[in-house]
Amino acid sequence: MNKKPLTNEAGDVRELTAADFRQGRPAAQALPQLLSPELADTLLKRKPGQRGPQKAPPKAQVTLRLDPDLVEHFKAGGSGWQTRINDTLRKATGL
Repeated sequence: MNKKPLTNEAGDVRELTAADFRQGRPAAQALPQLLSPELADTLLKRKPGQRGPQKAPPKAQVTLRLDPDLVEHFKAGGSGWQTRINDTLRKATGL
């Protein structure tokens, strides 16, 4: 069977046809061929939205009200502003 490429010369994905969908395979069949069987097995056992094992213990999610100027100060430093607040609180408490 002659398969049409999914992308054109510019890298744009073409519209998929019914024939393209008929050629599709379930992830349980395709992943072991694309990845290691162990990694494929791990990915397939994970429930949707479930995270994999964490390197460090997850942090506690809290709701905290702060003055707007304080939040803007940390946000002005770019991404990672929540981590910087965490680090500042850690220093202030001596933990």
